[in-house]
Amino acid sequence: MPKVSVVIPTYKAEKFVADTIKSVLAQTYSDFEIIVVDDGSPDKSVEVCQQFDDPRIRIIRQPNRGLPGARNTGIRNAVGDYIALLDADDLWHPQKLEKHVQHLDSSPEVGISFSYSAFIDETGSETGNYQTPKKLENITPDYILCRNPIGNGSTAVIRRRVFDDISYEDSLHGIKEAFFFDERLRHQSADATDVECWLRVSLCTGWELEGIPTVLTFYRINSGGLSANVLMQLEALERVIEKARLIAPNVIEQCENRAKAYHLRYTARRAVTLRDGKMAMEMLHRSLASDWHILLEEPRRTSLTIGAVYLLRFLPSSFYVKMEKLALNLSRIRQTFISTSSSTEPQLS
Repeated sequence: MPKVSVVIPTYKAEKFVADTIKSVLAQTYSDFEIIVVDDGSPDKSVEVCQQFDDPRIRIIRQPNRGLPGARNTGIRNAVGDYIALLDADDLWHPQKLEKHVQHLDSSPEVGISFSYSAFIDETGSETGNYQTPKKLENITPDYILCRNPIGNGSTAVIRRRVFDDISYEDSLHGIKEAFFFDERLRHQSADATDVECWLRVSLCTGWELEGIPTVLTFYRINSGGLSANVLMQLEALERVIEKARLIAPNVIEQCENRAKAYHLRYTARRAVTLRDGKMAMEMLHRSLASDWHILLEEPRRTSLTIGAVYLLRFLPSSFYVKMEKLALNLSRIRQTFISTSSSTEPQLS
């Protein structure tokens, strides 16, 4: 049996899924299976996947259940000791699985291993921006809720035993099945079920979450859905908070306002990206009203957000664009330094 099961939920991904699968087949670690879950995709995603002639690839088809439902189906059918999640439009560095298998093999207390991520655009080119969480170990539930160090759904490699420990039975689809990601929290235009899952692992088990300070995941930014999703993500977070309150009311009481502040700040930054100055200003003010202490906890990023929001709101558009380009170039230089100073940063081959 393969040691690693790679689960790739697929829905409307015909433009990207071939490159995604190729990035798995190019891994230096080869003891894996690939489970492609066709989540009722209306395009030619399945036909693209069927073009690969590799016995390690299995395709499972189901009616549309959304991302958490596709992940659950993949996990139920996985046979590996380790389960790696990969969204159908993201990519992996060739050493992704090798590094995580080494990490999990050598750290029996770690249940979830994750890495730094680099952002890529719709053409697959790196944007120069990275997800490089400050905290890679000793990760607590409040930190997961506020900052989600895992960052995206394609960077985590999880022991099968972790999912066994948090599984529960439900008859949501008419038959009793094991669930890992909570499909009842599914939101049509946003998804926070991954955060809820990591939070449940931290609250309800003894497993540790630990990161590798190396870029091993390439996370694709799709601007097409950003406008519709930006406020829906806040609603998704609220549902996660309400569920977690039932499990650990004291934890939620201590960090709820701070978590909302960070997520509202994130929403303000996305509104800046959309050039929506009015929304950006509203989200920023709500963020600071929720918990102004984020200014002390993350003074640089919060101050930069404040500056970007006010400049967008009050500067002429042409002048703002020039300043934004300068700021982005400086930020990319800094983030590149951060990602390379802790380890050698791999590049896309």
